[in-house]
Amino acid sequence: MKKFLIAAAMTMAFGSASAADIVDTAKSAGTFKTLVTAVEAAGLVDTLKGPGPFTVFAPTDAAFAKIPKDKLAALLKDKAALTKVLTYHVVSGKVMAADVKPGMVATVEGSTVTVKANGGKVMIDKAHVTKTDIAADNGVIHVVDTVLMPKM
Repeated sequence: MKKFLIAAAMTMAFGSASAADIVDTAKSAGTFKTLVTAVEAAGLVDTLKGPGPFTVFAPTDAAFAKIPKDKLAALLKDKAALTKVLTYHVVSGKVMAADVKPGMVATVEGSTVTVKANGGKVMIDKAHVTKTDIAADNGVIHVVDTVLMPKM
């Protein structure tokens, strides 16, 4: 019985150690370096490592590369504008792809994004969702090919 309890405790300890939050999941994917840099610059790391749950529409490095370098550099230096843009990519709760319904969805930023589905392809505003349901222990990431921009 004692060996069973030790084994169970070790399984629980290692199981929780392998779980990753939104930030760590994005870092380990390797395609969200600019997003992680932006989250750090905006001071949102602790929030996205928090309990959530969160649904993040995560732009890839290629999505950020579509923004002219001077505009991206300026955005990364403007914490208020950067925070507004990043929180526009986040929805409260854990929304898996199977649960997505077309329509207006409120973001953490306070505005809404438009979700459309056409021919099996999902769009968030003007961004295409290219990969879904990347699970994190405090939510889920859906990959988008364009940085979403709220009205400033």
